[in-house]
Amino acid sequence: MHFTKTFIPTLREVPADAVIASHRLMFRAGMIRKLANGLFAYLPLGLRSFRKVEQIIRDEQNAAGALEIKPPVLCPGDLWKESGRWDMMGDTLLRLKNRTGMEMIVSPTAEESFIALVRDELFSYRQLPLILYQINTKYRDELRPRYGVMRGREFVMKDAYSFDADAESLDKSYRAMGKAYRRTFNRCGLTTIIVKADSGAIGGDFSEEFMVESSIGDNSLILCKACDYAANVERALCKPDFEAPASIEEAVKHAAAVPSIEKFETPNVKTIDDLCAFFKTDDSKFIKTLIYKAVNVELDLSQAPGGKNLLKRKIAADLPEVYPEVFVAVAIRGNIEVNEVKLTSLLKASEVALADEKDVVRLTHAPLGFAGPIGLDIPVIADTTVTAMTDAVCGALAADMHYAHACYGRDFTPWLVADVRVVKAGNTCSKCGDELYEKKGNELGHIFKLDYKYSKPMNLHYSDENGKRQIPLMGCYGIGVDRTLASVIEEYNDDKGIVWPMSVAPYQVIIIPVVYEGALKQAADRLEAQLEAQGIEVLLDDRAERVGVKFNDADLIGIPYRVVISEKGLAETTPSVEVKRRGKDDVTLYPVDTVATVLVDKVKEELAALNG
Repeated sequence: MHFTKTFIPTLREVPADAVIASHRLMFRAGMIRKLANGLFAYLPLGLRSFRKVEQIIRDEQNAAGALEIKPPVLCPGDLWKESGRWDMMGDTLLRLKNRTGMEMIVSPTAEESFIALVRDELFSYRQLPLILYQINTKYRDELRPRYGVMRGREFVMKDAYSFDADAESLDKSYRAMGKAYRRTFNRCGLTTIIVKADSGAIGGDFSEEFMVESSIGDNSLILCKACDYAANVERALCKPDFEAPASIEEAVKHAAAVPSIEKFETPNVKTIDDLCAFFKTDDSKFIKTLIYKAVNVELDLSQAPGGKNLLKRKIAADLPEVYPEVFVAVAIRGNIEVNEVKLTSLLKASEVALADEKDVVRLTHAPLGFAGPIGLDIPVIADTTVTAMTDAVCGALAADMHYAHACYGRDFTPWLVADVRVVKAGNTCSKCGDELYEKKGNELGHIFKLDYKYSKPMNLHYSDENGKRQIPLMGCYGIGVDRTLASVIEEYNDDKGIVWPMSVAPYQVIIIPVVYEGALKQAADRLEAQLEAQGIEVLLDDRAERVGVKFNDADLIGIPYRVVISEKGLAETTPSVEVKRRGKDDVTLYPVDTVATVLVDKVKEELAALNG
């Protein structure tokens, strides 16, 4: 391809809203342009690299036994009502109606569409296992799209869905997808971190994320210094700081040596720091109690305090009944924070948030800052840290009043005990006991075991070997194509521009004649033909520009191998050209008659190394 025959509008200036390397460089290199906030167009150079990432994904999905299909981007709203997500997804769903009034959505994810397609065709256990995938456009109405294609409103994803007869088969599908993901990111040249993760709005009980380290990452990762433990902070666990009693009875025995609970007047004492000063102790001795409002709770609360008075409703046929709005109290040690993602997952809720002051006062009969787990008539969830606490201080559900000598088991028994703490750097690894540390990361891929999360409510069935109707287990596996491409640029760049790994470079070789005329033109055209005949992708810079401009654009675009053809080189006893690998300083002279063979070998060698 000649430079003058394509469309590569490079820029010298950085767009004002581009704050990360990939966003800046994709604009400057003429790869993308913005149509609106969160909406980007790929230009020819960018689309070439995009298609290479897409093809690597496709290759590895096919190798894992997945079958590609092409469903529509628009999805009937009725399918989302079947699954229960029509109401639960909120404003991120782009809803619309066609001319007949039919409600539709622009798909942000495709569980409903794939199940609708499969359930009309799945009859027998002999058709399982089945893995289908698409590489298709998605739309999520992000509140704050940012970082270019790293977080846009419209994007392309590969999503695959597995359908299996039993847990063993699902595990096999899940592991096959995990292997395909590792190969995919390796072939793109990316260094990934695999972490345990929360399943979020997709659902399911087990999931892993494939992350790349990033200073502007949306995710905080918790990793162990000594072993392979890695988790998203939303899901991270740590070893307890203090040994907890094995049972309520044991906790009561431990409390026997503690003075009876005592109520203290604590005027103008509301914060943990105030309490530390008043009681002359540290914040690890306090039980912090926070009131949360949870929406669309699926967890059965009928046996919880006040549970019989809570009204249930069904959000869709054949789905578990939900409580539209529930208030719960979370008791946790004073020096740690509540992990709201863990709490949301525990309650099987669509979202949780701290209750406003009006509701706190109504439920605790006390001003803000005086809630405690003793005597509350709403469900109390105690973090596991609380079970190890004896002789603690907590709010007494009255203005300017606190309890001292409070003991778990003796003075209060929570409705539930669960791990709902935020794990931080410096905590102890639950796996090996060493220290945990934290880094930022961006998610490239996410794999889930959905189990019956969608197949059951959407009435997906097959007949087993005995003719009995069964519900298949499902898995879900997503990769962001745009985000993967942007992450490659984030990992491979310098102060001059992009430094592409060979596998996703838009072209593999750029030929730069100092001037495109005469003997230099003939040598450039001949080398281009020789390379293309060997399957090498070549960009020939035939522009009537200064050679310095050509060099700067070549560095900005980042094509792996640059070949410079000059009069001086051709005038040598053995006519030669200069070859330079982008990102390296050394320049090597090769005879013009053999340089094509050298470049072919170099390109193939680099591709082979990435392909493993």
